[in-house]
Amino acid sequence: MRRRLGRECLYVPSCRIGLYLALRQWCRPGARVLMSPVNDDVIFFVVLAAGLRPVQAPLNARDGSIDLDAVPDELWSSLGGVLTTNLYGNPDPAPQLRARCDKLDIPLIEDAAHAIGSSVGGRPVGSFGEASVFSLSKHAHAKAGGILAVADPALRGELERARDELLAPRRLTAEAAYTVRPYAEAVVRGLRLTTAAHATMRLLGMQERESIRMPLRPDALKQAVATAPSLTDFDPWVRVDMHDYRLVSGRARLGRIARLTERIDAKLAAHLAGTERLLATRWAQPGPGPVQPLFRVPLLVADRDAAIAELAGHRITVGYLYDPPLDEYAGADFTDVSPAPDRARWFAQHALPVDPLRAAKVIAVLTAMGAEPARGPDGV
Repeated sequence: MRRRLGRECLYVPSCRIGLYLALRQWCRPGARVLMSPVNDDVIFFVVLAAGLRPVQAPLNARDGSIDLDAVPDELWSSLGGVLTTNLYGNPDPAPQLRARCDKLDIPLIEDAAHAIGSSVGGRPVGSFGEASVFSLSKHAHAKAGGILAVADPALRGELERARDELLAPRRLTAEAAYTVRPYAEAVVRGLRLTTAAHATMRLLGMQERESIRMPLRPDALKQAVATAPSLTDFDPWVRVDMHDYRLVSGRARLGRIARLTERIDAKLAAHLAGTERLLATRWAQPGPGPVQPLFRVPLLVADRDAAIAELAGHRITVGYLYDPPLDEYAGADFTDVSPAPDRARWFAQHALPVDPLRAAKVIAVLTAMGAEPARGPDGV
């Protein structure tokens, strides 16, 4: 990752921990941070845990990236930081955001969990902000681990100490579960024991959501917000679907993560090929610039739920849905709402994020069912 980004990098056991470290290091407590409303709710709770006030940004309805021009001037002047999402690997306008943050003297933090191979303006995503955070669970498919990359290498030691203070001791049961999980999942998929698989994963804390968004629990959340910054008090929200997000990584885990990360270029090439194929379909809206090796390709379909059900019938799982947008999900008690919510709502309702490695099968299924492209704001 140092070679890829040209930056000092620090291993973290999860992207969640890396993002919390970055927000605590560069954003003053109470600061208002611009972020995307189409994002994982776990990330929203990490922002709250860092003692910050989320401010939901207007989005481009084509790919879910931040619409820089739609952010009102008076909103810019109130911000204490910007957090990008690079949703599914589609880059946010990092060069323009960098220039704006420099003008306002506020930090730019890049969430590059989906964008380990993406670039913008001739530079890799993750090389623009004061800090950027990558997930090794996504393209590398390691199901654990992350990277915190920083512009100032002198801060590495300080961040390493802060990381170690947040970590919990390694548990043998957690390491054993991590080691056997890929094999157990393969067996369950092969036997089509999907109900048993979901039940087992919920038991192990690997899958807890009954719907797209986790329960907000507003009364408990208000109590946690009053104690922020505090990762421990937000643990019931931040740990969802990944109970070992802050555990010290054991030798077996680190070894598997290293092996899978070494193969990342081959994985990125496969994602790029699948992305190119999906972007050539009638359900896609390719953006300007080069094609990126997307982690998921957000096709835009008129009846997203029907498409999900049809794909599930062919053993193709659609995940990484972020519907409804965070301001609708959390409400004004916990976040500033977007100045232009309609585009985020439309994108969240119609985006069908599919794995580019399954491109051929996805295209065949959607074609056979007669899925129609979504038509929405500004003719998208």
